[in-house]
Parts: sequence; structure tokens; C-alpha cells
Amino acid sequence: MVRRTKEEAEETRVHILDAAERVFYDKGVSRSSLADVAAAAGVSRGAIYWHFENKVDMFQAMLERLRLPLEELARASESEDEPDPLGRMRELLIKALKRVQNDPQSRRISEILQHKCEYTDELGDLRQRMQALSLECDQRIAKALRNAVSKGQLPPRLNCQQAAVCLHAYIEGLQANWLLVPRGFALAAQAENLVDALFDMLRNSPALQRP
Repeated sequence: MVRRTKEEAEETRVHILDAAERVFYDKGVSRSSLADVAAAAGVSRGAIYWHFENKVDMFQAMLERLRLPLEELARASESEDEPDPLGRMRELLIKALKRVQNDPQSRRISEILQHKCEYTDELGDLRQRMQALSLECDQRIAKALRNAVSKGQLPPRLNCQQAAVCLHAYIEGLQANWLLVPRGFALAAQAENLVDALFDMLRNSPALQRP
């Protein structure tokens, strides 16, 4: 009975997050309320607060859905025991680009994040949380790049911190541009070439080399 209750609670949480995605996508994060989400999910406000402290907490849980499927590859690229960290990073980036076009949920969450999220006073410290998340992402990318350097897959003088900023901006920019104009280019079909072009820059750009 206890196990079933936990399963039901998790099912309700997932159902609420599904509804939140739809509401945030249709109205934008700042224009959506927890009452809107409750109505879309067909649950009470109490059920919302049982699972989520506030809208920011709900938003972060939604972002976890985007991050978790790639976490195994991210950790592999950072691991000193991984013999091919650059290969794991390449696999991760290609998967990240392809799923924006091919996976409806990933596309919806990415569009909310890129184009339907305003950092208003109502959202409290969301901007600070997103800034911290971005900085953490840069640090993890730099760690993976240093791992690739140590394995001889990238130049020994690569400025990994600067390269991480460039890589992060490149991937986010591709996603944001495609979401804004989906017919502009075939993101999924070109994902491998786009990532390989990025890696060519990491290997060959003199501007990314330390003195």
C-alpha cells in the first residue's frame, strides 16, 4: 500500500509537470500562475504545493527533465577513467541538438527556456539560479575539455575555460536560432557537421591557445 501511494504521488507529480510545460509554453512563464497549472492538470492548489514550493521550483524541475537524459554522457566526458572523453562530448552535443528537433518534450522545454521566460520580480531569484546553472555548465565543459587535452585529443595549450564559454554559446545559439526559425536549417540532419565544425575550431583556432 505504501509503495502504491508513492507511485501515485510520483504519477501526480509527473502529471503536474506535463501540465506546467503546456501552460508555460502557451502563456510564457511570467504570465502563468500555479492556479493555471492546477486547472490544466485537473488537481487542487494543495496538490501543487505538496509537490512544488513555488513556480520557480516547478520551473527547475522542468529543466531537470531536459538535463537528466544527457547526464550520463556528461559525466563520462568528465571522468578521468573515460578513454574517449571528446567522443563522449561529441555524442552528447549531437544528441542535444537532434532532440530539440525530434523530441516534442525537449523542443517544448527548450523553447520555454529560450523564448518564453522573463526574469520578472515575481519569479524571485530565478535569474540568479539560472546564472549559477550557466556558470556550473561552463565549469563542467571546461573540465571535460581538460580531460580531452590530457588524453591528447585536443591541443595541450588550449585555453579550456575560454573554449568552454565558446562551446556553450555555440550550442545554445544554434538551438535558440532554430527554435525561432525552424525552417531556417535542418538542425537534426546537420547536427554532426555542426558539432564537428565546433571541434575543428577547438583544435585549430590560434585565438583559443594559451600563450
